[in-house]
Amino acid sequence: MAQPLRFELSGIVLDSPDASELAGFYQRLLGWERTQDEPDWVKLMPPEGTAGLSFQTETDYRRPTWPAAAGDQQMMIHLDIAVDDLEAAGDHAVSSGAQLAEFQPQDDVRVYLDPAGHPFCLFL
Repeated sequence: MAQPLRFELSGIVLDSPDASELAGFYQRLLGWERTQDEPDWVKLMPPEGTAGLSFQTETDYRRPTWPAAAGDQQMMIHLDIAVDDLEAAGDHAVSSGAQLAEFQPQDDVRVYLDPAGHPFCLFL
């Protein structure tokens, strides 16, 4: 019998109009190191070496709308980020370049938008 195939998630890729700019935001937010830095591709890795985040430049990028209505560019993915202190983490996110989203669907989660408009959630 053949051995089962191995699958390991190595990271998530976010499109943006400027890969380096968006990677810079997440580098400030998360404190992760750049392990690849090319003109249209940047990869960040956490110190513990688990799955990282990559960013690629997409010239036809359309910013998602949160929350989206019919005809709006839908978000295709969002990041859930666990934090120890929701208020302090939110302050850090804003000082790193995030924007608090107007629509907040839950009391114990805060939705922010990164500089390219990707929603991400901070939660305890």
